Amino acid sequence: MTTVNLILWDNGVGLTRDMQILCSVWRAAGFEVAVSAKRRGTLQKWLLPLKLKSRIGWQRLRGDDPTGRFDFNVMLEHIRPEYLPLARCNVLIPNPEWFDEADRNAIGGIDKVFAKTHHAAAAFQALGCETHYLGFTSVDRYEAYVPRKPVFFHLAGRSEHKGTQALLQLWLQHPHWPLLTVLQHPRMVKERAVAANVNHVVEYISDNQLRRLQNAHGFHLCPSETEGFGHYLVEALSVGAVTLTLNAPPMREIVGPDRGILMDCCSSGIRGLASTFCFDSSSMEKAVETALALTNAERREISNRAQAWFRANDAEFRRRAVTLLK
Repeated sequence: MTTVNLILWDNGVGLTRDMQILCSVWRAAGFEVAVSAKRRGTLQKWLLPLKLKSRIGWQRLRGDDPTGRFDFNVMLEHIRPEYLPLARCNVLIPNPEWFDEADRNAIGGIDKVFAKTHHAAAAFQALGCETHYLGFTSVDRYEAYVPRKPVFFHLAGRSEHKGTQALLQLWLQHPHWPLLTVLQHPRMVKERAVAANVNHVVEYISDNQLRRLQNAHGFHLCPSETEGFGHYLVEALSVGAVTLTLNAPPMREIVGPDRGILMDCCSSGIRGLASTFCFDSSSMEKAVETALALTNAERREISNRAQAWFRANDAEFRRRAVTLLK
């Protein structure tokens, strides 16, 4: 029986979603999966199936028994050197933009890198790591019963790197554009945007409310500077939205020109191992006007291709996630 120790910071957003997806896939394949998750401060929790708990034993989890280690440690985003002795093989699934100096210093303890994007794979191959393309998936957010309108949605959340401020400023300059709904965490907002065609939602909403917003808006604006994978991009495709994002890696790996609208952009720097990009006003204006010019039939065609890509990518990721550990 393959045993996996999944190690991460349980941040309540992207990494938590990664954990839930990987646990589901690997447990469905018959693997025994433990979760070693850290939250804010020094709080640590172990989430283990009872069968695995009894078989490995707490003394082995502490590393006292070298014969009882996991087959795999799988570390999400950062390398945790204190866990390296607990497994025969140590795997990193990185988000390149958050790969820091401490990770560089510890990379020698990693046996394999599983990359979510080809952009990430190239970055870690350049470091000399044994790197395998994993890809990734997201939760299917589609709700067929929700009426779809030709209006725009931007999910900013807690991130500072999704181009939100520049997007809001541009929308305020175009009062003739349709409604833009921006959902943003209160901690990230100094002043709410006010305009007849802007609905700036600065509050916590339930997952059901978020799902309804995702389905009710025909266009999703996702001008991220960079992405480790891009759950909000993939969720947009899952609901069949016409998704607008930057024509830059890795965003264009997710949203190809056949299933979305790519806008021109320029390089803005480096964060971790990732290149970052930003849009200019003219490229965003052109992308929005292109979206608005689509006929109903053209929107349906893009929507169908987006959902077909989501389903195919999801199936292929699940296959690779199991195959790479076998």
